[in-house]
Amino acid sequence: MEEGTLLESTPVHSGRIVNLSLDRVRFPDGSVGTLEMIRHSGASAVLPILDPLPHPDPRILLIHQYRYAGGGYLYEVPAGRPNQTGEPWEECARRELEEETGYTAGKLVPLTSILTTPGFTDERIHLFLATDLQPGQCARDEDEFISLVEVRLSEALAMIGDGRIPDAKTICTLLYASRYCLGG
Repeated sequence: MEEGTLLESTPVHSGRIVNLSLDRVRFPDGSVGTLEMIRHSGASAVLPILDPLPHPDPRILLIHQYRYAGGGYLYEVPAGRPNQTGEPWEECARRELEEETGYTAGKLVPLTSILTTPGFTDERIHLFLATDLQPGQCARDEDEFISLVEVRLSEALAMIGDGRIPDAKTICTLLYASRYCLGG
């Protein structure tokens, strides 16, 4: 069977962060239906490592950020959307790391990319690992209420386990880095 085909897209809302449409699609079995679709520019997320690697339990940097949709403050890895169409994902990750934490990465390693909720959005987040950090310049957006939190990787993983970290991009970044890059 072939993959689904877009037949028609009706815009419903065009916003600063997302665009919502009703898409009439032909499904792989030939049937036709209408789906709500949120289109998103995508983002980069980055795990800042404070200790030189290799290290048995490195210190990492998380942000504690107010998220209205999440019901309050959440522990997260720094992340954000491209500044303009076509900004490379690595450049986006470097910029967001510095803007949100005040650090620059001497080395930035691509990890993987994830689809956040493929049932209704095309949002894809590109995950990175940042090492050899140097002081830079914070430049947070007006609606970013952030404090920096330094924890050991083992503590961050425990925070996933006990529910203190429910953010999907952060969970994916921490687990991926721990399993494939940091010897976990």
